Amino acid sequence: MSTRIDEIADGMYRISTLVPGIGPTGFSFNQFLIDAEQPLLFHTGHRSMLPGVAEQIARVTPVERLRWITFGHIESDECGSMNELLAAAPHAEVAHGALGCMVSLNEMADRAPRPLADGEVLDLGGKRVRHLDTPHVPHGWEARVLFEETTGTLLCGDLFTHLGDGPALATGDIVGPAEAAEDVFRATCLTPSTGPTIRRLADLGPTTLAVMHGSSFRGDGREALLRLADVYDRRLLAEVGAG
Repeated sequence: MSTRIDEIADGMYRISTLVPGIGPTGFSFNQFLIDAEQPLLFHTGHRSMLPGVAEQIARVTPVERLRWITFGHIESDECGSMNELLAAAPHAEVAHGALGCMVSLNEMADRAPRPLADGEVLDLGGKRVRHLDTPHVPHGWEARVLFEETTGTLLCGDLFTHLGDGPALATGDIVGPAEAAEDVFRATCLTPSTGPTIRRLADLGPTTLAVMHGSSFRGDGREALLRLADVYDRRLLAEVGAG
């Protein structure tokens, strides 16, 4: 496995590790570094990936400067090296939704996490990230996303997951590959709230979608999110009809 870093928007960096053995064409695990007065990392990656991830962070800023450690929900690929990064960055705090802190992170994190209310903004100094609760979207009671307001970048976690080793930043169809990956993994919770939650994110009008598994996207993020919401609405109706 090799890890690389690419700038996908101004001061927004995608750190990506491809694992060839997952699926027919490999599967990428991506972290996102926001370079600001208070640097923020979205996703930590697995503990086993930390050396490669830390090496790429250091190309932009010293790891010890990290101020915020964040992730979409609580899984090993999202926060597996959380405590190792807390040890490496003495001023860093984990920031997550209040629910995730209460249910898991107050016990799991080696330093007390910062609970965030839905819609709360962290001013990073040159960048601003807004926390948005998205329970069970795509999965996990404590799921959430971040929206970086100055660049219009939605750090969308597992939304739009797709297979393969594409470019760091794509401009073509992102919904079709995500639907194909859903056929493989069946990872998304299908509930009456899935479509409306994704449409609420579309209202942000993002111009960059930072995707955890697969290429990130530059273009009309609103339209892509609305199409994705329609995909899950159709799947939910099909499941209900089949039942």
